[in-house]
Amino acid sequence: MMEAPNTRNFCIIAHVDHGKTTLSDRLLQETHTVSDRLLTEQYLDSMDLEKERGITIKSHPVTMDYRAKDGKKYKLNLMDTPGHVDFSYEVSRSLAACEGAVLLVDASQGVEAQTVANAHLAMNQKLKIIPVINKIDLPSANLDLCLSQLEDILTIPSEEVILASGKSGIGIVDILEAVVARVPPPRWTDYPQTRSLVFDSIYDSYRGVIAYARVFSGSLRAGDVMQLMSTGQKSEIKEVGVFTPKMQKRDVLGAGDVGYVVSNIKDPSEIKTGDTITLASKPASDMLPGYKEVRPMVFCGLYPIESSDYEKLKAALGRLRLNDSAFVYAQESSVALGFGFRCGFLGLLHMEIIQERIRREHEVEIISTYPSVVYRVVKHGGETIEVDNPVNLPDAGVIEQIMEPTLKASLHIPNGSMGDMLALIMEKRGVVDHTQTLDATRVMLCCVLPLNEILVDFNDRLKSVTHGYGSMDYELGEYRPADLVKMEILVNGDPVDAFASIVHRDKAESRGRDLCEKLSEIIPPQMFRIAIQAAIGGKIIARESVREMRKDVTAKCYGGDISRKRKLLDKQKEGKQKMKQIGKVSIPPDTFIKVLRNS
Repeated sequence: MMEAPNTRNFCIIAHVDHGKTTLSDRLLQETHTVSDRLLTEQYLDSMDLEKERGITIKSHPVTMDYRAKDGKKYKLNLMDTPGHVDFSYEVSRSLAACEGAVLLVDASQGVEAQTVANAHLAMNQKLKIIPVINKIDLPSANLDLCLSQLEDILTIPSEEVILASGKSGIGIVDILEAVVARVPPPRWTDYPQTRSLVFDSIYDSYRGVIAYARVFSGSLRAGDVMQLMSTGQKSEIKEVGVFTPKMQKRDVLGAGDVGYVVSNIKDPSEIKTGDTITLASKPASDMLPGYKEVRPMVFCGLYPIESSDYEKLKAALGRLRLNDSAFVYAQESSVALGFGFRCGFLGLLHMEIIQERIRREHEVEIISTYPSVVYRVVKHGGETIEVDNPVNLPDAGVIEQIMEPTLKASLHIPNGSMGDMLALIMEKRGVVDHTQTLDATRVMLCCVLPLNEILVDFNDRLKSVTHGYGSMDYELGEYRPADLVKMEILVNGDPVDAFASIVHRDKAESRGRDLCEKLSEIIPPQMFRIAIQAAIGGKIIARESVREMRKDVTAKCYGGDISRKRKLLDKQKEGKQKMKQIGKVSIPPDTFIKVLRNS
């Protein structure tokens, strides 16, 4: 076992697609952790979805042995982190398990929104930052711009910067030497009791929950009884080991080590990311800092397209929940869509990925309802309730005010897109706090936006307005009161719960009109004319009609008096009126699918 002073724990942080995983591949190759024969592109990204989209979804730890130029042998524990803002809590836990961070900047893109956010996360954790400019062999690389941005925006001196290329292997040894020289040895090793931080966990159907842990002080070995400090739950440790990158069993995990812990715990919700593991025989009194519960921000209903797939969907959600503690779900039913689940996600990318995994890995075709956020409703008398489903919103008469969650967003955009961007922010009911000039061509807008408004198309619109050069980072802000109302869609006078939504009063009319138009085109003609209405409370704000099927009752009249035709038409009209009173409108299930897919 290597001594703690010769251990270095570091992670790689960067904006999406700046080359974290490719650089990790080169580090594994240089330290001979994985033989060239076995090494594939994006080796640490284990999911097909990760390889396909070129993004990291789960963080992957790996232990490497490296003999430095000073002749000593070092143990390097690397954590590859996700770059997308939805997974920032996972990034912050990985950072908490390290003493240093390699900050990667794409030579052709420069410093992006996520680069700044992750660098600040690392600075707040007091990590030693090693700046690396990656992809320097690209023809479009602009090193002077990157160096000046690092100095101006992040106050990182340019002489500390290492130039590298993950693809062609330039500068890889320099990075390893910098990690050995600049990253301090493991901290807090002299704490008297055992403490280790859980920064991730996965579920194995044979062994139960496997916690990924960084040991700060003391040691963990098989046979010890561990205790989780947030819940006090005790469990016997069955096995410990490290990642090389496959799991490799070890006798003991000592101070400074990063590895996995297999215990008797079978329910993944009992081990939470950010929790502290200690020994039941000599428990620590203080938890490691920074633990917080992760709360979903975006909710939507997921329903199987074929009702016979309900059990399959239930099993799929259960399995996904095992490896993703931030995802939550509960059963619900809808008159229109049948039985399904109300699911909570960290953000839109998280929602998209879970839905894609259900379709691919579990082969269940699903339809999702319009995404919504968690509103706080203050009733008369002061009682506050949380509402994540528009159907559960109380009557307007008992509501004093509705508060919606906001985001503090920082948008990095080219100067030329400023006018269009401000118009988009205003359209989404946002407020710009301040702007900051980054360099000659780019500015950063710091603004506050309602989460509800950016759910569906904000990122796409940001990319199109800035011609692909804009990037965004956000964190959850506070709840603010807003003039929100529940809009219902009535078909032949009956509300359809699948289309209910909570919208801002100013936008209700246009959204209601859009939905009514779509429905009038999609619902097939009925025996009698049907009104499709959008309503707020008792007030109708938009209306369309579904056309009726008509039999030509005057076809058998050849010539003759007009009164005979009139009589037949009046009789038909009377029949249609009678039918309308007792008739039911049958809305085909694919109507919901078409409308929800297009909305």
